[in-house]
Amino acid sequence: MTRVTDLITIDRSSPIPLYFQVASRLEELIESGELAPGSRLDNEIQLADELGLSRPTMRQAIAHLVDRGMLTRKRGVGTQVVHDRVRRRLELTSLYEDLASAHQQPRTELLTLERRTADEQVAAALRIEPGAEVTYLERLRFAAGEPLALMHNHLPVAVADLTRTQLVAGGLYAALRDAGIRLRVADQTIGARRASSAEARLLDEPRGAPLLAMTRVAYNAGGIPVEYGCHLYRASRYTFELTLMAP
Repeated sequence: MTRVTDLITIDRSSPIPLYFQVASRLEELIESGELAPGSRLDNEIQLADELGLSRPTMRQAIAHLVDRGMLTRKRGVGTQVVHDRVRRRLELTSLYEDLASAHQQPRTELLTLERRTADEQVAAALRIEPGAEVTYLERLRFAAGEPLALMHNHLPVAVADLTRTQLVAGGLYAALRDAGIRLRVADQTIGARRASSAEARLLDEPRGAPLLAMTRVAYNAGGIPVEYGCHLYRASRYTFELTLMAP
């Protein structure tokens, strides 16, 4: 069986730092698929000994790829190659359906499904009175067995009678289509922030890890808001893609 270190060559006469040589070669192996998603690396001490490097040098190489989102360290598991990033075009589509079409094996954990009163922010987004009743749902979306997104959604109670079975078996937009609701346009904002302790725990990230934050208000064909969503995505596993046209 070929060891990872058999595929790495170190040039000690090169001006390129040793840690960067190792990190660059590991990156090539990951991008080529020779190190498949989920592959485990030997511990840093063993890798350093096999390559004839100091342990701090090996630790720096691994840390470089962890920071780039290509490797992950998990207690009790070790260092692993992360799964491919989910790349999603900016279109009015369901995350569940996008993941399914990309063969990313989506799975949903429904954390909350209940009725609440709308605060001022939710009421303004849905164009209803503050204090009006809304359907609130919180879901944790998985891709290829790993948590990817934490999603919070508010809908006017009159929009649809959503069930746990629908929301676990498929996406929200599929449930809305089943109820005869067709979304036509949405206003969307994308930003970033750090994960709270609770968010980090659910998303399997360290506290304070960067997250992509997306808010969306989706409208039906009549221009009436039917959904207000606030979603958080793991920046290490998720990117938005845009096509820009010259004016």
